[in-house]
Order: sequence, then C-alpha cells, then structure tokens
Amino acid sequence: MKRKIIGAAFTALMTGEAALASNHQIEEVTIVGSVDDARVLAGTGSVISPEQIQIQATGDINRLLKTVPGVYIVEEDGYGLRPNIGIRAATAERSEKITLMEDGVLIAPAPYSNPAYYFPTALRMSSIEVLKGAPLLRYGPQTTGGVVNMVSTPIPDEMRGNVNLAYGENNEINALANHGGRVDDFSYLVETAQRRSDGFKKIDRTHADTGFDLHDYLAKLGWEGERQSVLLKAQYSEETSDETYLGLTDVDFNNDATRRYGLSSIDQMKNDHEGYSAVYRFAFNDMLSLTTTGYYNKFSRDWFKLDGGGALVDAANEGDEEAIGVLHGSVDKDGLRYKHNDRKYKSYGLDVNFDINLDNHQVAVGVRPHEDEMDRFQPVEIYDQVNGNLVYVETTTPTGSDNLDEKAEALSLWAVDSWQVTDALLVNLALRYEDIQTWQKRYADPDQQTVSRKISADYDEWLPGASFTYDLNDSWQALAGVHRGFAPLGGAATDNLDPETSDNYEAGVRYRGSWFVEAVGFYSDFEDKVEYCSNAAPCSNGDTDGTFNTGEAEIAGLELQAGRSFNSGSLTFPVQLMYTYTDGTISKDNPDNGFEDGDKLAAIPENTFSLEAGVESGMGWNNYAIVKYIDEMCMTVGCNNSGDQYDASEDLWVVDLISRYTIQKQTTVYLKVENVFDELAIVSRIPDGARPNKPRTASIGVQWSF
Repeated sequence: MKRKIIGAAFTALMTGEAALASNHQIEEVTIVGSVDDARVLAGTGSVISPEQIQIQATGDINRLLKTVPGVYIVEEDGYGLRPNIGIRAATAERSEKITLMEDGVLIAPAPYSNPAYYFPTALRMSSIEVLKGAPLLRYGPQTTGGVVNMVSTPIPDEMRGNVNLAYGENNEINALANHGGRVDDFSYLVETAQRRSDGFKKIDRTHADTGFDLHDYLAKLGWEGERQSVLLKAQYSEETSDETYLGLTDVDFNNDATRRYGLSSIDQMKNDHEGYSAVYRFAFNDMLSLTTTGYYNKFSRDWFKLDGGGALVDAANEGDEEAIGVLHGSVDKDGLRYKHNDRKYKSYGLDVNFDINLDNHQVAVGVRPHEDEMDRFQPVEIYDQVNGNLVYVETTTPTGSDNLDEKAEALSLWAVDSWQVTDALLVNLALRYEDIQTWQKRYADPDQQTVSRKISADYDEWLPGASFTYDLNDSWQALAGVHRGFAPLGGAATDNLDPETSDNYEAGVRYRGSWFVEAVGFYSDFEDKVEYCSNAAPCSNGDTDGTFNTGEAEIAGLELQAGRSFNSGSLTFPVQLMYTYTDGTISKDNPDNGFEDGDKLAAIPENTFSLEAGVESGMGWNNYAIVKYIDEMCMTVGCNNSGDQYDASEDLWVVDLISRYTIQKQTTVYLKVENVFDELAIVSRIPDGARPNKPRTASIGVQWSF
C-alpha cells in the first residue's frame, strides 16, 4: 500500500477536520473520510457512503448500521427513532456507551451526565462514519467500543438543489429537500427532512395511530478567506410519536405481533432539539493549523406513558388471569400510573485542536472544556381502567428521583501522533485525559426549593493507546492496537463508585486487490462493567435510576468483511459481506450482585451477518438485495443460566429489495420492499414486554437534482 494513501487517511483521522480545500470548498468535519480511507486505518473503521445511503433510501439508522462489522442493534419501534447501538464491548442500551457526534460535535443530549434519548435524523445525513480501536482516543468521552459520526449534507461548490421523496404503506413519508451553493467567498445550504407514518401497530378498541411526525430543519453559512474559514450551522427538529414502553406477552405476540394493548392508547412522546455550532479554521503555514469549534445543544422531551406495565406483562406471562384481563381490557384496574418522563437537557463546549505536520509525524493536540445538564420534572397522572376505557383520576406532583437536576463539567485533553516510521510501518500513538465532576440534587417540593438529597462525584482518567499497520507487500497489510477504554458514570454517580474502564485489543489483516478483505479479532477486559439505569433500559438489578456495576467482564470476537465488484458485459455485480462473532460474559463470580463467571452480558448478539448484492446495468436500471441477520441476545445479564425464556430476544433474518431506474441524469425513481418475507421476531423485551421489528413495507420514491 502506498505511503501517500495512508498519510492522507490519517490527516483526516487524527485532526478530525479537513484542511482548507484548494478548490475553495468548505469541507465538512469527518473522523475517517472515505471508504478507501477506512481501509488503511491503524485501527478499524467503516464509512457508509453517500452512494450506499442513496441506494438504501431509508431514514432508519438501524437499517444502515446493520451492515457495519462490530455494530449491534437492539430495535425498539421499527423506525429507528430512538436507536440502541452498541459497538464491540460497548453494549447497546440507549446508545449510551458510544461516542455519538454530528459533524465532529458531541450530539448526545448530555454526553457526560445523561447521554440517552436523542439521535440525529439519519435521513439528512450524507455519510456515516464508525471508528474503532486506539485512534478513537482522539474523541470521547466514551472510548471503549467506538465512535459514530453523522456527517450532514455538505455545502455544494456550485448552485444546486436536491429533492428525495418516498411514500409507502401506512402513509409513511420520507422527504428530504436542500439547496445551496457559493457566491464569491460565501456559501450556504438550507435543508429540511420530513418523516411521518401512521404506524404498523393497532391498538385494542381504538383507531388511534401508532406512528410519528418528525420535522427537521438545518441551515449552514460559510465564509472562506486566503488562510482561514468560518462555518456556521443551526439545526432545529421536533417530533411527536405515539410510542409506548408497553410490549406484549409471548402468547399475544405469537397471535398478533403488531398488536398494542389499550392501556397504551394515550402514550405519546414529544421532543424538540436545537443545535448551533461555529467552526473556525486558520492555517498558520504548511506545518501548523488551528481548528476551533464552539457548540451548544438543547433538547427537551416528554414521554407520557404507562409506568410499571412490565409487571403486568411478567405476571401475564406466568399465567396470572387477572393480569391478562387487565392487559386485554376485560378486567377493571384502579390506580394506573402514567408518568410524564419530562426532561430538559443542555450541553455546550469549546473544542480547540492544533494540527502539526513534521516530516514523518502528523500530530494533533487539543483541549475541550464541556458542560452538560439535565432537569427532570416528572408528574404522574392516575387513571382507572373501567370497562376497557381509561378514566382520569388525578395528578400527583413529583419528588425524589422524579424531581431532580444533574450536571457535569468535564475537561478533555488529547495528543495523537501518526508516525510514518518507514514506507511500510505506520504507528499511531494516542493519549487522552478526562477530568469529570458531576452533581445531582433531588427536591422534596414541586418548586424545587427544598433539597432532599445531594450527591456528587469527582474523578479523572488517563487513557493511553497505540496501534500500527505494516505493509507485508503491495496487497497484504497487518494491523494491531491496544488502548484504555472508559465510560463516564453519569450524573447520578457518587465518589464511592469507580467508572467503567477496560483494556481493549485488536489485531488482524487486510487484503487489497480484486477483493477487499479484512479480518480483525478484538478483546476487551473490564475491571468494572457499568450499566446506566433508566426506564427504557433497566439495569440487571431492576433499577431505573443511577448506575449498576456488574463487575469484571470479558468481551471477545471476530469481525470479517469482504467486497468486490464483478463485471459481465454491460452488467456490474457489486457484493459486500459482513460477519461478526462476539462472546461477552462475566469473568469473575460476583455474589453481591448474584452473577457468576460465564453469565452472558446483555444486549450483545453472538452472531450478526449482512450481505449486500446488486445488479447494475448501463441502461440505468439497478437492483439490489440486502440481507441482514442478528442472533438472539440476553435482555439481562445471565440469561444463558437463568432458565427463563423471557430473558432473551429472538434471532431474525430480514431481506430488503430495492429497484432503481434513472429516467434522465437528474431524475431517478425507485421501488423498495423492506422485510420481503414478512419475518417478525421478538427483537427486544426491554423495558415492558415483547416488541416486534417492522413488518413487510413497500414504498415508491423519486430523487431529483436541479
């Protein structure tokens, strides 16, 4: 492999920013770069390219990421509104253990204190990057499994616009429209993404929708001078979704997987998000450049839903006739609690990074002061079920864990050196430092004047890492790395708790020829495996608040991917294969928590697989099949030894078909059928019963450029 290719890849990776472009185009912030860049990293990574996103024509991030090795998905609503993403040793609950960014900016609601519940709209993304291994120490705070960077639509270098509109069953609409370009030294982009559906589930005794409405708006303004540039970005979105935590009993799931109980008829999520960032770049000379990014994000959400429905489902699964009757609406029930999970988040910070090019060294050093906070105020409405109908009784004011503030302050430092030792050997050295303080105040009164409990934590971690690639010849490359993994404790931490830390290793080989093939083994050794407790993902001890330490654990696995394109006359046959094997278990008896050596960890499937195959013609008619498999997985730690059938999900095969036809250069129409064979399985049982994946759904669409 050529040294200049590797160097170019690491320029993007280590700096996290692209240098000022010679063609006067303000570039977006990436952490990997292109698909080719991902294939020469001194670590491992993947890029879901604009072409792949265009082919799949989906607004569901889950469907896109299921083709990436080492990534695990726990589905929830069938539309990817609140994805649960895990990467290698970072388990999937609410995507809390991965570092999530948009254009290089931390985008989780409160990355250090409360990282869950918001995810950027995948429909408006140009590409999606996943970075694993030691190079991820450039980013953080979560550094165990991987980083996901969502790259938004770039500002075009000439005036143009695009419209992508799809309509499908259940009145599902995905619409994306943008326009932008350059005028002298200034450039701009305006964009909107609109998604909606009536939903594929049916609620007992009502005709209410079970879908959602999502509206997302974005604007960018850029200016570029001789050695400097400024990029301003503003985004706003709002969502209303008739979603619930309440799932089904296994008997009811097997009879009708798309059913919803009448108890969930008034459940609804409302949220809105606004984000602002300013990126300033200055090139002092060919050796030294500065990138400074200021950011501010605000997120509010109120998920009004049945509280404690899981107890009814558990009892019904065990044959309790009264619980079954309550769920079915045939038995009256007093005192049903419907909680406003109402929370407001803020996060803001300043990322300052210097890039230094010194002969065979490409160095990035930087600092990021960051603050985030969460205000939780969750009143409960009491309803009675009478003759199958819900009757309002009263509202109770919140106290304790339903009425609190949490805050985190963090200082991050990093230094990364990409050292081209010889033409064949590239070494990446990384060091990260995290210093974190958190506070939580619980209030005894609705006005938040009386503090009933106050806790705090103060901790710091040094996180070193090293990795390398070595070119065995022009086609074969070896790679390996080791780094220290870390995940913050969250806003409910106390000083007597230790943060999650791990030692993470990877090693493998790559082949670049007519095929691209990569095989990488990974291993993570945890001193303290930590779970974040929430209503959406209760900890293994049943808690829905705070954190839970499951003790020592080991996660090991193998990632394989291969791809090439075959040609036959005017036809091209692209093929991409992915397989991941993972084994995650408790590695030491933990009698205090009831865990034993060998208990499987939650939310980690043993096997995942995907196949992307296409037939592309020179006449503009292209057809693709995407096959995805995910194994069953534990919903709580130790399902392999519990003997409880309700502790695990089910495995699932899904096949999607897409047919695209280019009418003219600017216009393409397509037909898509998701889940062609209408395979339905219990993809999750968390938090309150069995949940299905999305059934077979057909849609038609058009893409138009002007």
